[in-house]
Amino acid sequence: MSRTVLVTGGNRGIGLEIARTMADEGDKVAVTYRTGEPPSDLFGVRCDVTDPADAERALADVAKQYGPVQVLVANAGITKDALAPLMPEDDFRSVLETNLVAAFRFARLAVPHMVRGRWGRIVFMSSVMGFLGSPGQVNYAASKAGLLGLTRSLAWELGRRRITVNMVTPGLIETDMIKNVSDKRRDALLAQTAMRRVGTPAEVAAVVRFLAGDGASYVTGAAIPVSGGLAMGQ
Repeated sequence: MSRTVLVTGGNRGIGLEIARTMADEGDKVAVTYRTGEPPSDLFGVRCDVTDPADAERALADVAKQYGPVQVLVANAGITKDALAPLMPEDDFRSVLETNLVAAFRFARLAVPHMVRGRWGRIVFMSSVMGFLGSPGQVNYAASKAGLLGLTRSLAWELGRRRITVNMVTPGLIETDMIKNVSDKRRDALLAQTAMRRVGTPAEVAAVVRFLAGDGASYVTGAAIPVSGGLAMGQ
C-alpha cells in the first residue's frame, strides 16, 4: 500500500511522528512546515496554513511530487494562552484560523480528488481540551471543539463516497507543546488521567495509522481519545 499522505505541521512533535509512521508503512508522505527546515527524510512543503493561496500551492506541490493527496492528516496547530479578559481578539482569531479554519481549508482542497478516486481518509487532530476546556486557553479549546462539528458534518457528506473522516483527541503527550505547562497544572492533569502517565507521540501515531488504513474502512465520524483516560466519556 503506497498512498499519497499529507501531514500539515508535520515537521515536529506528534505530526512528525505520524508522518514517519506512515512512511514506514510504505506511504509517500509529505509534510507542511512554516519555519525552520523540513525533516531530511520526508518531502517538505513550506506553507502558512492560514494563507489560502499558500495552501493551494502546497497541495499542488504534493500532487506534482507524489500524486493527489489520498490521506490528509490536519495536524497543524498553535497556542496563544491568556486568561479571557486579557486575551487580545487577534490572538483568539489567529488560533482559530490555524487550528480550525486551516483544517477545513485543507480538507476542502483535498476532497475533490478523493471524490474522483472514490476513496480517501481525513484525520483531524484535536485535543481533550476541546471537551474539558482549560483556563487560559479559550481560543485553543474553542478551536479544538470546533473540529468535532467539522468531522461529523464531513463524515455525513462524504460517507457514500468511501471517504472516512475522523478526529483524534490526544491528552497530555510528551512534546514541546507541554514544556511550558506548570508542574501544578501537569500534576492536576495526571491526577485526572487513569493511567497516571504522559503519553508518547508514537501512541498517537499508531491510532492515526489505523484510521488511515483499510482496517478502519467502517469507522467515520468518530472522536477517538488517546489520553490514558483523561476526559473519558466526554
